[in-house]
Amino acid sequence: MINEKDLLLYFIMGSDNTKRNPSQVLQEAIDGGVTIFQYREKGLHVKKGEDKIQLGKQLRKICQEKGVPFIVNDDIDLAIQLGADGVHLGQGDEPIKEAREKLPNNFPIGISVSTIEEAVLAEQQGASYLGVGPIFETATKPGKKPIGIQTIRDITEKVNIPIVAIGGVKKSNAMQIKKAGAAGISVITAISQAGDAEQAARELREQLDKVQ
Repeated sequence: MINEKDLLLYFIMGSDNTKRNPSQVLQEAIDGGVTIFQYREKGLHVKKGEDKIQLGKQLRKICQEKGVPFIVNDDIDLAIQLGADGVHLGQGDEPIKEAREKLPNNFPIGISVSTIEEAVLAEQQGASYLGVGPIFETATKPGKKPIGIQTIRDITEKVNIPIVAIGGVKKSNAMQIKKAGAAGISVITAISQAGDAEQAARELREQLDKVQ
């Protein structure tokens, strides 16, 4: 199972998110304090087929060795194949009910939401945690209007499952997000495109650890 503490510093990455070796970036990020990792192979130059599976296996092995939960984005079959610790689904992906029929009992499912209504529905349908955003503007989700920090407060008042904030999250706003009630923050480029992934993760973690 995935607990609230696991969601403190949630790192998302695929091969298109970094110019460096993804395995090296992930190792550094975990050494810097990342508490959970999501394999998200999306973008213009992503790996497909066997290449996607092999990279997933490499990243999964690192997470196992480091004791960090490994989540797969969108792809339920790949999550099962890699022995993932959970799967994360967006609003346009497979409904939770159908996903549950394919997955083992109590398999963690995270759901992306951007409104109170989506959050409440996701919890009712059996989501394990929520990815809420985009909180701020982000190049990863171009064209999506930021929902702001107040939405974190609004959603935490309506649901009982933990939420992790995503979208334009960085060192300068990490504390603000945690104080608003999120279990943690989720980042892609703040770590994947940093020159030193370990240092970038450590600086984010230091901000989060200041909030009790």
